[in-house]
Amino acid sequence: MKILLLEDDVILQEIIEEFLMENDYRVESFYDGEKALDAIGTDRYDMLLLDVNVPNIDGFEILSYLREIGNTTPAIYITSLAGIDDLKKGFDLGADDYLKKPFELEELRARIEHIVRLYRLQEEIEFDGMKFIPKAHQIIIEDQLIEMRQKEAQVLEYFIRNTGKIISCDEIIENVWSDDSMPTHATIRTYIKNLRKMFTKEYFDNIKGEGYRFNIL
Repeated sequence: MKILLLEDDVILQEIIEEFLMENDYRVESFYDGEKALDAIGTDRYDMLLLDVNVPNIDGFEILSYLREIGNTTPAIYITSLAGIDDLKKGFDLGADDYLKKPFELEELRARIEHIVRLYRLQEEIEFDGMKFIPKAHQIIIEDQLIEMRQKEAQVLEYFIRNTGKIISCDEIIENVWSDDSMPTHATIRTYIKNLRKMFTKEYFDNIKGEGYRFNIL
């Protein structure tokens, strides 16, 4: 899971980043709102942690703009603005949670995990006439419900969320497997082979020497 952290307090930023990375999150940190917004425009994040009072573009402006253009990435404000008006404004702009400083790092982790669970339970991904339900490990193809293995569903979800991008076996392993039972490249190729058989069309391009690219036709 990839998190964008916007926090202009250098020490706090380092503390949060280190804590999240120790808990197997990937983190990209920014001090400046404008640079954070640029990154959101060019990369994909699973969660936004936004301070409000940061240089150039504040956290309220960032989320207001993102929701206006249809970006629904889950967002948590982490801020010292403790007034009820600020809290209300944050939620009105589309925040999923609002955490007042100072806070315990374990509380932050709990809130992140809670939001992730909510999104995954609610989410259905539709593409090319099919419906994919990642949390349930199910996909509906031509009105037929297919039950998938957990890792199979997670591999497919990662490809769908990175449509058009070349994905290496190492990248899949890094982002889908979080335990010690790391698979081999041959295992990843077997998962992709099985996914190919599941579809009536070819969605996976094999890019020799680089990996695979998922294309929605």
